[in-house]
Amino acid sequence: MTLGEGFERTRLLMVDDDTTLCELIRDYLEPHGFDVAMEFNGPSGLARAMSETFHVILLDLMMPGMDGIQLLHRLRASSQVPVLMLTGRGEETDRIVGLEVGADDYLPKTVSMRELLARLRAVLRRSASVTVAPPPKPGDPPIRIGDLVVDPGPREARVCGELLALTPAEFELLLSLARACGRVKTREQLIQEVSDRDLEAFERSIDVHISSLRRKIGDDAKNPRFIQTVRSAGYMLRRPESPQTQAMSAS
Repeated sequence: MTLGEGFERTRLLMVDDDTTLCELIRDYLEPHGFDVAMEFNGPSGLARAMSETFHVILLDLMMPGMDGIQLLHRLRASSQVPVLMLTGRGEETDRIVGLEVGADDYLPKTVSMRELLARLRAVLRRSASVTVAPPPKPGDPPIRIGDLVVDPGPREARVCGELLALTPAEFELLLSLARACGRVKTREQLIQEVSDRDLEAFERSIDVHISSLRRKIGDDAKNPRFIQTVRSAGYMLRRPESPQTQAMSAS
């Protein structure tokens, strides 16, 4: 059974200075198979995360002593435990910074408890699928698109030979787009492929992951080389034009 959904209890650490919210989330999640531990500031949260084993961490952005970004940066030096950032600040810049540091998902504190539970389960599924992934098949060669190389075997992506630091969700998005190079992938298709579940609530999360992915591959959203937004449809990965082709187009 999936963690948080069946017989196996899921150990969750919540690091947030809002004690009332922590208790509300604990009371909601525990009947759904979660054992919730709580810490109310950054330093104690980091110490707990480093000294004990948890399946997933809920992490606030703004906290006394050490904010969530600092905590996550230090945690990622030695741990790949799934982290879902839960914060009252919803600006896109904050979400992108969190994802670039290594958060697996990002939610505002106004989220419903049902959506929070769904997001936790999706993050846990993705983490489990990466952990138990089968060895690469000989029939899965690297996908080359201009100077971008996406290799499904070792789950690596490079631009101009430089290895990209992608989260599991970002790699799955990039791989899905690369396999469909030149064709539009709807948000619903990407949600289904990345989360293994078609949840409309994940649609904005896909957009945030795409924004983070664009930054890592050096794409400009207003004039993208690789990931193009198709209005009212979704996203498409295209082959970048060579300098010679661009010059001909401009003349």
